[in-house]
Amino acid sequence: MKNLLTICFLLSAIASFAQKKTEITFKVDGVCGMCEDRIEQALDVPGVIISDWDVESKMLKVAYKTKKISEQQIHQRVADAGHDTDRVKATDEVYAMIHSCCKYRDGASCSGEEKHSHDDRK
Repeated sequence: MKNLLTICFLLSAIASFAQKKTEITFKVDGVCGMCEDRIEQALDVPGVIISDWDVESKMLKVAYKTKKISEQQIHQRVADAGHDTDRVKATDEVYAMIHSCCKYRDGASCSGEEKHSHDDRK
């Protein structure tokens, strides 16, 4: 019985380490560092190992565990934060709630030096 428990423990440990990790890169609309914070915070969830959005290229790189979160869920979480991806568009209601300098659909832009509070929505 003791050997059976040991084998079960080892197999479960191996299975947890064997989770498939993958990386994806895709376009996400946004304009500034505040957008970057919002996009990356939207992916601060179990299964996402790292997310990094580049302001200049508008590309988001995500490393994640495929058994915890899907690529579609990643796109949806970003859209739910107010940013369009190449697969999912943010709803107009969510988009309306982002800061005025972040309104990428309206041609908004932030200067690199300008700092805004996430709670200061205009």
